Amino acid sequence: MTPGRGIRIGYWWRPAALTSGRLMRAAFHALIMLSAAGLLSACEQFLASLPAQPDILTPQPAPTSDSDLFMTEITYQSLPGWKAERHSEVLPVFLKSCARLRKQPPDQAVGPKREMGRISDWVRLCDDAQVIRPGNDTEAQYFFESRFAPYAMSGHGSKTGLITGYYEPELRGAWKSDQTYRFPLYALPKDLVSADLESFDDKWAGEQVAGRLEGSRYVPYYTRAEIESGQLAGQQLEILWVNDPIDSFFLHIQGSGRIILPDGSHVRLGYAGRNGRRYTAIGRELVAAGIMRLKDVNMGSLRRWLESNPVAGQAVMQKNKSFIFFRVVKGQGPLGAQGVVLTPGRSVAVDRRHVPLGVPMWLETTEPGTRPVKKIRKIVIAQDTGSAIKGPVRADYFWGHGRPAGEKAGIMKQKGKLYMLLPRKYATRP
Repeated sequence: MTPGRGIRIGYWWRPAALTSGRLMRAAFHALIMLSAAGLLSACEQFLASLPAQPDILTPQPAPTSDSDLFMTEITYQSLPGWKAERHSEVLPVFLKSCARLRKQPPDQAVGPKREMGRISDWVRLCDDAQVIRPGNDTEAQYFFESRFAPYAMSGHGSKTGLITGYYEPELRGAWKSDQTYRFPLYALPKDLVSADLESFDDKWAGEQVAGRLEGSRYVPYYTRAEIESGQLAGQQLEILWVNDPIDSFFLHIQGSGRIILPDGSHVRLGYAGRNGRRYTAIGRELVAAGIMRLKDVNMGSLRRWLESNPVAGQAVMQKNKSFIFFRVVKGQGPLGAQGVVLTPGRSVAVDRRHVPLGVPMWLETTEPGTRPVKKIRKIVIAQDTGSAIKGPVRADYFWGHGRPAGEKAGIMKQKGKLYMLLPRKYATRP
């Protein structure tokens, strides 16, 4: 998936947002590159268009860097619930990521820390994982313990972070518009020009900017309000139409979804890109206006308010200038940022600046809305990103698709701990 989801009450799953000094440096270097094409005059507009996507549910942290991630090597005996895990259940999920890792250069570093190893290290681990017999938890547990070393993660002086949830929504839609299906979902416009900042410097991995050419100038792309007012009309970018503008808005937040057609069949849409505009969390807007209390903000409460206040709701939604474009996804889904099909309860979205995609992690948190509180202690695989997912100890837990998954994702705002499982080759403990 890729957009971002606390709910990702405004997210989208993909390229991480730039912040503070890193944003300015990224803009500066990107503008140098653009000037070669005669685009330097767009400096002011370019800076204004850079995305900065806050998490609506928590105060914003200080600007981060790779050095904000601290890892402490521990033992498996220190992982609460490790022995009770069904280790074999996660191997097929890990092997999905292996297929993507194999396509990368063998000597390429997997992440910013030495302990994360190189692609060649991971390919050997993937080879070993393939020989584990399906359903054999004893073999699978031995595989993880013998090939990986666990590392406790911490950042900003804390080992505890925020664990949120996301899901794949279901909407009602049709291939043609009529009085019922009036709200279009758009494909990626041809005039949207994105810049992958990782190609300029590896430290900007996963970060992008987007805009359009206006003559010889590179300017910000159209806002949500401009697009909804018909700025893209006549370009034949409409993929299909849905019956509810609020459902459409939340689809933008989740980044992908299933559209149920009038004949009962469905089509899956995935993330194709975004307009590069700054993300504004509508929950925070309502809190600032005194309409909601921060502790009451979740997907359900936001939806109820928007439904009860359609005119004001449209204005609030348009405060989020960020806009997502989609593509039809054939076969299974939804797809995460790593390009693999996400697995409910086993896939998580992470901050790629700190956690490489494809890495197994041990998640320790709680399930929302349970009394007594139900603990979640399991191996998950980093297979997605989200622009609201910021910081070393931060993850978005994929619940699945449909209403039940949405109910869990919509209220998930749990404290939790994360541990990375990295090649034992680099470990100091036997």
